[in-house]
Amino acid sequence: MTRVWLSGWEWECCGDPFAVGDLVDFGIQSRTVDAFLIDALGVELAATVDAAESHHEEEYTDHVRGRVAAVHAVTQDSIQRWSLRRPGHGAPPDAVMPPDGEQWPLNGLSLGNGVFVGSRPTRYISENVPVPNSAALVSVRGVRLPGEREDDTPVDRTGDPPPERLIRTQPGWLVDVDEQAVAGQ
Repeated sequence: MTRVWLSGWEWECCGDPFAVGDLVDFGIQSRTVDAFLIDALGVELAATVDAAESHHEEEYTDHVRGRVAAVHAVTQDSIQRWSLRRPGHGAPPDAVMPPDGEQWPLNGLSLGNGVFVGSRPTRYISENVPVPNSAALVSVRGVRLPGEREDDTPVDRTGDPPPERLIRTQPGWLVDVDEQAVAGQ
C-alpha cells in the first residue's frame, strides 16, 4: 500500500474526481516528506506518507498507479485573521487605496448592449494560520465527488473586519493506493 499526499489547492483547482475503488495514476513530485507536510500533518502522521502528488509543475517520470483503497480528508484547526487589503498585499502593487468608507473600484468587462460583468475586491483579505499538531483524518468516499463540498459560509467584508476565529480547514487528502491491483486490474 502506498500513501499519497494530494494538495487541496491543486485538486480544488483542476484535479479529476475519483472514488475508493477507482484506478488512479498520480504524477509524483517527491518520495520524501518536506517541511510543509510535517508542519501541516505533524511528525507522526507525516511519517506515514510515501509520496507527494503534483500535476501543475511538469510531467513527472515517477508515478503511483493502482486502485484506491482508502481516501482520508486531512483537516486541521486554523486561526482565521482578517486584515485591510493594501497595495502589494492582495491588491495590485500600483493600486491606490480608496478613502476610508469607500470600496475598491469595480473591475470588469463590458459585453456590449449595456451588459457589464464585474467584480469588486473586498476591503479585507483573510489569512489562515494552521494550529500545530491539530491535523486529523476523516474517511471520505473520494476526492471532489459531487455533494461532498463543504458549505462556505459567506462573510460580510464591506464593514469592519470580522474578529479572529478558530476554523477547521482542509489542506488536502491522503490517498491509500494498492499498486499491486494494477496488474490484475
